[in-house]
Amino acid sequence: MVILITGASHTGKTLLAQKLMERYRYPVLSLDLLKMGLIRSVQTELTPEDDELLVPYLWGIAREMVKTAIENNQHLIVEGCYIPFNWQSDFEPAYLEQIEYICLVMTRRYLETHGDDVRRFANVIEQRLADSVDIDDLIADNERILSECRKHNLPFRLIDENYEEAQNSISLTNYRMKKAL
Repeated sequence: MVILITGASHTGKTLLAQKLMERYRYPVLSLDLLKMGLIRSVQTELTPEDDELLVPYLWGIAREMVKTAIENNQHLIVEGCYIPFNWQSDFEPAYLEQIEYICLVMTRRYLETHGDDVRRFANVIEQRLADSVDIDDLIADNERILSECRKHNLPFRLIDENYEEAQNSISLTNYRMKKAL
C-alpha cells in the first residue's frame, strides 16, 4: 500500500504522514525534504520558489519510487504539495489498486475562524524558516486545490470545523486502507 498525501500549505500533510507512520509503521517520503536535498546538492538549478517546475521534476522521481515500492510489496507514505492532479494517468490499473490518495483542504470558513490556530501549529512537525502565514493566500490556494480535485474527480478531505477530528478520521475512512492493514 502506498499512501499519497497532498494539499495546500499548512493543511497538515506532514502531521498526517507522521500520525500514519506512527500508527502503521510505514516509511515516509517528504517531497519537501527531497526538494531541498536536490537543490542543496546542486542536482538541479531549480529553487524553492520554482513551484510550477518542481511539480514535474519531483513527481518524476516520486512516481518511480512509488512504482518500485509497489513492485517490491513495500508500504510507503509520500507527502507534499508536489503531487500533480493528473497523477493517476502515470499508473496502470494494477498500481492504482495499491495507491491511496488523500488531499487535505481547509474551507474558507475554517481558515477565517481558525487562522490563529493555523499560525500556531505551522511548526508542529517541522521548523520552517521565515515562514509567514497569510490567511488570504491560504484561502485562495485551498479553493484552487478543491477546484482541481473536483475537476479531476479526486477524493479530498475537507477540514471545516474540528481539525484533529478530521485528521484522526482519515485512517478509518477508506476500505482499501483498512483492508491492507
